[in-house]
Amino acid sequence: MQVLVRDNNVDQALRVLKKKMQREGLFREMKERRAYEKPSERRVREKAQAVSRQRKAERKKLQREGLIAGPKRRAAG
Repeated sequence: MQVLVRDNNVDQALRVLKKKMQREGLFREMKERRAYEKPSERRVREKAQAVSRQRKAERKKLQREGLIAGPKRRAAG
């Protein structure tokens, strides 16, 4: 991963780097690897994540079709 530093502005480059790392899921992976996870616990977690992804996809599909209300929008200001 590479970030350009412009005009010696290291703070801005760090913000960009952190955002890229967040998008890649690097922080989540580091947190997961912090401690050993038994294979049975890993299967349970991955199954739960798959169910969650499936539910989210179904909810988004129903929202696009107009069968359920979308997320509430916050007022600007």
